[in-house]
Amino acid sequence: MNKLLLRVDKLSTWVGHLFSWLIVGLTLLISWEVFSRYVLDHPHAWAFDAMIQMYGTLFMMAGAYTLSKNGHVRGDVLYGFFQPRTQATLDLILYIVFFLPGVFALTYAGYSYAGDSWRILEHSSITADGPPLYYFKSVIPLAGAFLLLQGVVEIVRCVICIRQGAWPSREEDVEEVDVDKLKEMVHVKDEDIAKLDEIVTRQGTAP
Repeated sequence: MNKLLLRVDKLSTWVGHLFSWLIVGLTLLISWEVFSRYVLDHPHAWAFDAMIQMYGTLFMMAGAYTLSKNGHVRGDVLYGFFQPRTQATLDLILYIVFFLPGVFALTYAGYSYAGDSWRILEHSSITADGPPLYYFKSVIPLAGAFLLLQGVVEIVRCVICIRQGAWPSREEDVEEVDVDKLKEMVHVKDEDIAKLDEIVTRQGTAP
């Protein structure tokens, strides 16, 4: 069972990594548009729409990835003090009561919106010559489907944790930098940093 859960984690991770490249594309597009607008005096009417669609796609398609890494926002102030079984029970209730109905509604409604948009070949009305919207709206049910799949995996994890008393493993990925571990690796102490700050401050105030 855990192998199956990890396979879905890997799928969500792969999708998240794939669409994360939109950050590069978005950065290049914004940089080019700023240069084109203010240096070449040649702005593009479609650029703003394209930026919104790229960021929106990135945001939606990162949902399943973030869920697979247990990275969505929660009240950790209280949640962190609970035992794993209590955490799993609380998560299971919230997944069933709020997550499943909400994501199912998102996927179903998104499918209808995307279908209507394709039927009329909808274009953006923000600008006079707006780009197509039907590609962008197709992302809504796609993102919802991935999120729903990952949500089912998280529900299974809750059940396993309630039975075994410990959370099953997850697919590993990049993590935030642990400052304390980094200090240990480079053999730096807080006293050394304080002394360095003091030296820099003295040099900055010296005439």
